[in-house]
Amino acid sequence: MICSLSMEVSMKPSRRGFLAGSFAAGCLGLPVPAETPAEEKPDWLIDPAPFVARVHRAPGSNEIALSNGLIKRAFRLAPNAATVALDNLMTGASLVRGVKPEASLTLDGEPFDVGGLTGQPNYAYLLPDWLDAMKAGEKAFRFTGYETLPVAPRFAWKQVRYAAQTKWPPAGAGLVFHYEAPPGLHAGVRVDIHYEMYDGIPLLAKWMTVENRTGRAIRLNRFTSEILAVVEQVSSVDIAPPPPDSLHVESDYAFGGGDPRGSNHTTCWMPDPQYTTQVNYNLRSPLLLECRPPLGPDVTIEPGAEFESFRTFELIYDSTGRERNAMARRRMYRTIAPWATENPILMHARKADPASVKLAIDQCAEVGFEMVILSFGSGFDAENQDPKYLAQLRSLAEYARTKGIELGGYSLLASRGIDDADDVINPKTGRPGGAIFGNSPCLGSRWAAQYFEKLRSLFETTGFSVLEHDGSYPGDVCASTTHPGHEGLDDSQWRQFEIIRAFYHWAREKGIYLNVPDWYFLNGSNKTGMGYRETNWSLPREQQFILGRQNIFDGTWDKTPSMGWMFVPLVEYQGGGAAATLEPLQDHLDAYEQHLAQNFGEGVQACYRGPRLFDSEKTKAVVARWVRFYKEHRAILDSDVIHLRRADGRDWDGLLHVNPHLPEKGLALLFNPLKHPIQRTVQLPLYYTGLRNTAQLRINGGAPQTRRLTEDHSVAVSISIPARGWVWMIVA
Repeated sequence: MICSLSMEVSMKPSRRGFLAGSFAAGCLGLPVPAETPAEEKPDWLIDPAPFVARVHRAPGSNEIALSNGLIKRAFRLAPNAATVALDNLMTGASLVRGVKPEASLTLDGEPFDVGGLTGQPNYAYLLPDWLDAMKAGEKAFRFTGYETLPVAPRFAWKQVRYAAQTKWPPAGAGLVFHYEAPPGLHAGVRVDIHYEMYDGIPLLAKWMTVENRTGRAIRLNRFTSEILAVVEQVSSVDIAPPPPDSLHVESDYAFGGGDPRGSNHTTCWMPDPQYTTQVNYNLRSPLLLECRPPLGPDVTIEPGAEFESFRTFELIYDSTGRERNAMARRRMYRTIAPWATENPILMHARKADPASVKLAIDQCAEVGFEMVILSFGSGFDAENQDPKYLAQLRSLAEYARTKGIELGGYSLLASRGIDDADDVINPKTGRPGGAIFGNSPCLGSRWAAQYFEKLRSLFETTGFSVLEHDGSYPGDVCASTTHPGHEGLDDSQWRQFEIIRAFYHWAREKGIYLNVPDWYFLNGSNKTGMGYRETNWSLPREQQFILGRQNIFDGTWDKTPSMGWMFVPLVEYQGGGAAATLEPLQDHLDAYEQHLAQNFGEGVQACYRGPRLFDSEKTKAVVARWVRFYKEHRAILDSDVIHLRRADGRDWDGLLHVNPHLPEKGLALLFNPLKHPIQRTVQLPLYYTGLRNTAQLRINGGAPQTRRLTEDHSVAVSISIPARGWVWMIVA
């Protein structure tokens, strides 16, 4: 495995994580390419190029597989199609211990399996010799054929600004299995199960479509689009152990959370009643992965129409190390949501009158900022359809474009009440109230239809290109039977999500930048909060610095630097008075520069909220210098991070950016929170820079120093960090 890199300790990477699983492929009779010696096997996090996804089927074989040299998913094709292997080729481990249906669904109240085989004698493991004796389920949808397809974009991305990752759709291979309903009332229903595997990453996607060819309307009450009997990682007799940690699973049906855990409502780890030989006495080990919506969808599929499920993404880990697995997840987002690597430098303008907006635009242009957002509380009204108001906004957007600045604004969706007719209805009371944010409009209401039409009109009329969309749909259910966008409670969550998803897809297609404080990355949003409590910005300035660096350190386990915003209270925010704010800026320039250094220096954009960015030439020079620093090193600062030491106010802290594909392969930024200078020897782990023998270090832009790397690909650097200051180092 590759061990976690943390604090001042760098562990030498073991090669166990890079062993190819020839036995796993060979056990199903599939051709396996010749393996290089384990020590020469490339690391996909450094060199993904060798790992190309392909569909494999030997002539005359009853099996087919998707593989990219990192992972492999194999299927039997008769007497029904079913997954018979999910193998980690990096470690040689098999992740699947049994055969399950490929999906399940309930149509008009009648449950069906899709594919799968029955008759496995023991669900603790799966022997290839058992497969020939296994049978198709009597009521299961039957496999009728397959297609191989290229990877297609989930939706359009109009790229109008710099992004660190630009390939869309990702390269890979696709496979579609076709199934037909068994004879009976639902004959004519076709289910397609779609799989995609991507080049250079141990990641696959799965989803299902249901096509109605019956000639009458049918009701899809429920579905489960993924069912996997996964091998346990922990065995426990007395209590249920945690779910397996060999893979990370999430879907694009995500809402109601600012991280992949809080927003994940479709990944369900269940007990497997067929696994009767497990050691858990009550047979409660959560080893059965089921991916399904928490409610519904309970939708009607008209004759000739097709329903499409959400997409589940399965990332297979090759390590138990926190740092390496976090890097794998961040690589996943760069691959399947590359718009999230857009990282424009933005200001939150505190006032929205034309004179104030032009001042913000002018100052942004002078120091190199790229975007102005008319902030909450500024007076900007995204729902105002007055032609004179829209004409004023259009004039401001045109003015901004002449300065090279993008202009946009803030709009609140959820966490506010509209009226009894349009708010979500609590199924327990039959009245508004009790929603996730108290009161909230239903996205299927008449008000919501008008709201989204107003937003579309705003952007199409004015030329705005930025939306900060607060209180995005959090997953509320609604028991109303009069809202035009849904029929009742059981379809209310699915239909509301369809509405917000369609709007974000539209925005992504138009090139509109989306700040959304929720985990909508897989449906087009660009950025969410890095992970801070708003009231923290009312604390004294000295406390804000440490908390800010903690937020960045903690937030970048799940997010790339570009995926999270920070905050800089140029004027008072959430209280705190003069001790918390930076205005007058020239009077608190040291504190202002501390914010600039730790945000720009760690590759994270902040919401600089106030009426202006500078109030003197000296202030302007400091802001411009840090903007130049970020732009000069943008490629490496937008790259991945290694977590060195978390800020605690007691000693140094910092991050290391790494990218083996750039001339600048690393950039470390280290802070000293103490009131006196410190001298430290810091171990920089350089494995993920791709450097192997020597590295050139430049400290604070000084002359390069050639340093020899140790056996574990690290280098010890003795540095002096000034009191309450910082040191940065380029690695090449």
